[in-house]
Amino acid sequence: MLQVLAELIHGKEICRRASNPSLDWATLSDGDFQTAFPFWATVDIRRVQNSLQNLGLIVVEAIAESRSSFYAIDEPSNESADNTSASIQAAPCRQPEVPRAVVSNPPPSIPTSGSASLIAPNWLPSPDWIKKCQQHNVPEEFVNSLIPEFVSYWRDRGQARFSWGNAFYKWVLKAWREEQTRKGAYELATQMSATWRPSEDAIGILEISGINSSFIEDAIPEFVLYWRERGMVNGAWNTKFIEHIRRQWAKFSASFGYDDTPKAIPASWQPSNDCFEILALAEIDEEYARRKIPEFVMYWKDSQQVKSSWNTVFLQFIKQDWARQLKQTESADLGYEENQSLVGSSQQRVKERFQRIADRSWAE
Repeated sequence: MLQVLAELIHGKEICRRASNPSLDWATLSDGDFQTAFPFWATVDIRRVQNSLQNLGLIVVEAIAESRSSFYAIDEPSNESADNTSASIQAAPCRQPEVPRAVVSNPPPSIPTSGSASLIAPNWLPSPDWIKKCQQHNVPEEFVNSLIPEFVSYWRDRGQARFSWGNAFYKWVLKAWREEQTRKGAYELATQMSATWRPSEDAIGILEISGINSSFIEDAIPEFVLYWRERGMVNGAWNTKFIEHIRRQWAKFSASFGYDDTPKAIPASWQPSNDCFEILALAEIDEEYARRKIPEFVMYWKDSQQVKSSWNTVFLQFIKQDWARQLKQTESADLGYEENQSLVGSSQQRVKERFQRIADRSWAE
């Protein structure tokens, strides 16, 4: 918007305003903005315009009972002060003076001089400019630390400016953005210390995700030991800790309630419903499987062996026993020679069925 505004202003008839004669003013209407920014709604145009005003990049003065306003880029023109008074009198866009448009955070009134000058060796920003910097949450100590560098830089360049306060204000904002970016990306990288703990913000993020606080505390010593032994330098230990805890919690949640400790089969053991569903998919009769349960339990109780999953053992037992039954059926069918074609088709069907039941590729 700033670039387009500069083009719009210079395309209009320039006039001078008594409130700030060093600027180039032009009258722009709401229609001019809609034409220049067709991709923005009116509310978005106002929002960006107010942002530019708050940053001190543009100046706006409303015209009473009109949908137009005076606009100027906050960069003084090169016209001398002598020409200023004449241009004010000859300004074709002269309108009755009205107060400056009200914005959410109006910038302090900064006096401007009528001519450009070099920066003085002992130059200091006025309290108003420091206050403008603080409106952007820039600490005063940070602002003061930039003054010597700013003065030295512009004295070496030997350039003149109308407002050194405005130039310093923009210098501070740029330096502050760079400082915030550097801290956010690098965080003063260090090695893991033995006393390291995650920040309250990191713990809060994990607890909001539903992770148990005791689980988080128990994981801290292991996390610290792991990274201390590797001697790695990192600037985002809290982020790394959050990722580690989320992975560990996902594994813990997935295995919660599953006990894989081997144990002997109890006398009252019964297969789960999942077993019968799997057997049904293999076309094994459920009643046949249920009749085999007592035999299965007695065999493994007598053997006194322990298993981590009796359901899996039961599935293997039933499939093998069912396959043996099919093989016996196959042998019986081969005894009937009066219908060889029927025997052949039955043999093939039984063989295919046996191969499907005896298939163990799912367990590999």
